[in-house]
Amino acid sequence: MDYDAYRSYHAVNLESQTATASPVQLVLVLFDGLLEELARARGHLEQQRYEQKGDSISKCINILGGLSSALDSDHGGEVVTNLARLYDYCVFRLYHASIELDLAALDEVVQLLHTLKGGWMGVQEQHAAL
Repeated sequence: MDYDAYRSYHAVNLESQTATASPVQLVLVLFDGLLEELARARGHLEQQRYEQKGDSISKCINILGGLSSALDSDHGGEVVTNLARLYDYCVFRLYHASIELDLAALDEVVQLLHTLKGGWMGVQEQHAAL
């Protein structure tokens, strides 16, 4: 497979998705990227490619940091506080998964993020209905 061509396609696709996206759509794009990278991290861990696993988990932690830093703590109230805690918990579990080579911890994060993504999709649907 030509990985340079794939990366180029992926970059153009991502750019087109984000050019006119709403804030909620941008969050969903980040969740998609995060879940894709977690799948790569799982594959690296299963195949004992530890350096690549570390790179993938670092990318995931960076994305979670970006999601957390974008939260509006001044106006979001308890929901934002709970989201920030959940993002922090996911980061904690990813560190654990990376250090202990723990697939169950990685899978726990994936499940949590799928649930959160479903919530964000619900927000998007509510905004579309307005």
